[in-house]
Amino acid sequence: MVGPASQEDKREAMNRLKVAIVLLVGVSAGLVAFSSGGSLLHVAVAVGAGLVLGVALLAYLIRIT
Repeated sequence: MVGPASQEDKREAMNRLKVAIVLLVGVSAGLVAFSSGGSLLHVAVAVGAGLVLGVALLAYLIRIT
C-alpha cells in the first residue's frame, strides 16, 4: 500500500500546477490571436503578453491565499 504524499511530493505537484496555469493563460492568448486572423508576429506577441499576465495572475493568487 502507498503511504501519504510527502511534503516534497506536494511541493512538486504545486509547482507543476503553477507552471500549467501560466502556460494555459499564455497559450490561450495566442489561440485567441490566431483565431482572429493575426499574423505569426501577433500570435507571438499575444503568447508573450499572456505569459506575463499569467505570472501576474499567479503572483496575485499566491498572495491572497
